[in-house]
Amino acid sequence: MTMEALKRQAAARALEEVRDGMRLGLGTGSTAKHFVELLGEKVRAGLKVVGVPTSEATRAQAESCGIALTTLDDIDRLDLTIDGADEIDPALNLIKGGGGALLREKIVAAASDRMIVIADDSKWVEVLGRFPLPVEVIPFGLAATRRGIAKAFAECGVSGEMVLRKRRDGHVFVTDGGHWIIDAHLGRIGDAVRLAGLLCAIPGVVEHGLFTKLASVAVLAGGQGIRVVERQ
Repeated sequence: MTMEALKRQAAARALEEVRDGMRLGLGTGSTAKHFVELLGEKVRAGLKVVGVPTSEATRAQAESCGIALTTLDDIDRLDLTIDGADEIDPALNLIKGGGGALLREKIVAAASDRMIVIADDSKWVEVLGRFPLPVEVIPFGLAATRRGIAKAFAECGVSGEMVLRKRRDGHVFVTDGGHWIIDAHLGRIGDAVRLAGLLCAIPGVVEHGLFTKLASVAVLAGGQGIRVVERQ
């Protein structure tokens, strides 16, 4: 089975949790894209939901699928967010942001009663950090912000190369919010919760890709079928 087929299986399983009338957070990325497409099929068949997209790309896809959209300015809570992840550990801490939408993804996840993360089982890891950790930063004062990030890493006993994300054409990658992303190649993050707190305290850091205590359930698709893991 191909990786895309596994992602679609995970998305289809998560779709079973969606009920008529729900307010949904719609994630960003290759796996979330399958979920939005499958949700659109249900909507065209009569399902009534409203969604809050986590990126301009997801907004455009949802609109093309006929999914009604709203914003967190118009509603105060979401029933459920469905999103992918770059890494998932046994405590359901995540690394997200490979697609560059981590800020909006975290805002939407935090405004949701539940978050289901969907992925192929290659995203399951014992310890976070193999995937580079995205840190969204303001361009102004970048060198000072990098020094603050390095200090936070040192306090947590981790280190690694910090790379400013570029697009394929060589220009700096700019998020939907107008910020830049530093990808930190740390290898292993022993205490994700502590590092998350230290990064949030740095002036110049807008957000980071450590999603701790947000995911309620992980739906993982592999060669042996679907595995559902609930956060304890």
